[in-house]
Amino acid sequence: MGESSNRERSPSAATAGNQQYLTFQLAEEMFAVGIQQVREIIEYGNVTTVPMMPRFVRGVINLRGSVVPVIDLSARFGRGTSTIHRRTCVVMVEIEHEGVQQELGMIVDAVSEVLDIPPSEIEPAPAFGARIRADFISGMGKIEGRFVILLDVDKVLAVDEMAALSELVERDAGRD
Repeated sequence: MGESSNRERSPSAATAGNQQYLTFQLAEEMFAVGIQQVREIIEYGNVTTVPMMPRFVRGVINLRGSVVPVIDLSARFGRGTSTIHRRTCVVMVEIEHEGVQQELGMIVDAVSEVLDIPPSEIEPAPAFGARIRADFISGMGKIEGRFVILLDVDKVLAVDEMAALSELVERDAGRD
């Protein structure tokens, strides 16, 4: 009796090893983040700019009474700022910083879908070739013969690094 119940569980146990990712587009590239960090997806709008912030900090939004920073992923990756159009979304994610959970928004061109990616279909991050910093990439997911860049959200949205960059902007602005 115990053996048959183990056999019945084995297909679901294999499925449980898959990770779910939210896929989205930036320009012509497909990226993904682990669904466990995604809190919600909202329409782009009502972003208040904040003076003296790095170029990739688009501003803040009021999300149910909380002030939430909104990061332009394209600018964060060293590309130009995102052009806002009708499919532009803000993906709200939760990161951990020094043991404290923090919510941030990421501007993306379009959200695609949630996909299950088995660990066997995830390759290590490439040492070269990607047009973003290697430490931002947690791996490369293979989906239907193409690669999706799996982002390490905690590194992409590292609060310490963004704060340090903000201080540099302020110091540079003080020289003018």
